[in-house]
Amino acid sequence: MNLFSLSKLLEGFSSLTWQAVVMILVGGVLIWLAISKEYEPLLLLPIGLGCILANLPATGMLDRDSTGKAIGLLSVLYDFGIANELFPSLIFIGIGAMTDFGPLLENPLYALFGAVAQFGIFGTTIIATLFGFNIYEAASIGIIGAADGPTSIFVASALAPRLVGPITVAAYSYMSLVPIIQPPVMKLLTTHEERATRMPYTTRPASKLTRILFPIIVTMVCALIAPKSTALIGMLMFGNLAREAGVVERISKTAQNELTNIVTTFLGITIGSTMVAADFLTPATLLIIVMGLVAFILDTAAGVLVGKLAYLVSGKKINPLLGGCGISAFPMSARVVQRLGHDEDHNNFLLMHAMASNTSGQIASVMAGGVILALLSH
Repeated sequence: MNLFSLSKLLEGFSSLTWQAVVMILVGGVLIWLAISKEYEPLLLLPIGLGCILANLPATGMLDRDSTGKAIGLLSVLYDFGIANELFPSLIFIGIGAMTDFGPLLENPLYALFGAVAQFGIFGTTIIATLFGFNIYEAASIGIIGAADGPTSIFVASALAPRLVGPITVAAYSYMSLVPIIQPPVMKLLTTHEERATRMPYTTRPASKLTRILFPIIVTMVCALIAPKSTALIGMLMFGNLAREAGVVERISKTAQNELTNIVTTFLGITIGSTMVAADFLTPATLLIIVMGLVAFILDTAAGVLVGKLAYLVSGKKINPLLGGCGISAFPMSARVVQRLGHDEDHNNFLLMHAMASNTSGQIASVMAGGVILALLSH
């Protein structure tokens, strides 16, 4: 073997930079968190792998030709599934098929909590502009407060493609940490008496017709109010319609299982491929991670404060914790509220009420993303 052949063989090692090594280690940490701590493993594991692949030099996986056309595997996946918003939209079909909006239909008043809990998006957007981000980047960072991974990807890929990697990692990381982030905020803003407020659940099951009409009506109303949200809300509600119709069980089950698993895998690998050292190892990335946490805290605080208002207006009949789970981190946030309420009073069962508030947050987060795109789309 001559020296030329040897140099070609070792091209990858000679091109490896310390920045790339750091990002490969970051990818390894994400995989470790997915396996060891079970933090959003379906997403963090493929994201970690995508991060490693993207930072291995001389692989050609991110290559584009002179016209900008994708020719490498990872760049092709990005253009196919992220740039045109296909992967997030397909994910929402599965989410819709897995979501039972029954508790919300039985308690439509809780839709207010879902709307208010999006405050973190707009509050964080303002804060981000103060740190020097332009309005498109700031809004993309703020959308982390949607507590909704696909919506974060959807908005960021349209407004600030360069920041998709850190925004997605922050969104999914904090979603997995909801049981750690939310309780201190909720406890700080409520009293023992408020958290112990019992919410007896009177079943008023929604009729089958109501369940079928709900996704259709929501799609039309949301499309008219925020047209840019139609892709996500339409797919979310299509999945739910397939669930509730009762005549397309194969579609519903496929959406919940095979479709979601396949698209989630490709989505994760593709998002991981955006975590290239040159773009990721910057002070801006650290700021994005911090502001993502701020967004989640503001969401929770705003929801709880409105919950306290509802508590007073209702004559102390509504537990203010329910406002805190109006974010889209479903069903983790609802479980947090149930646990906190149960810890204060072992005969207090808030889960069904919390699920109503939590599912309203799914719709509200997509609406918020649609509003941002409508206001800022180029």
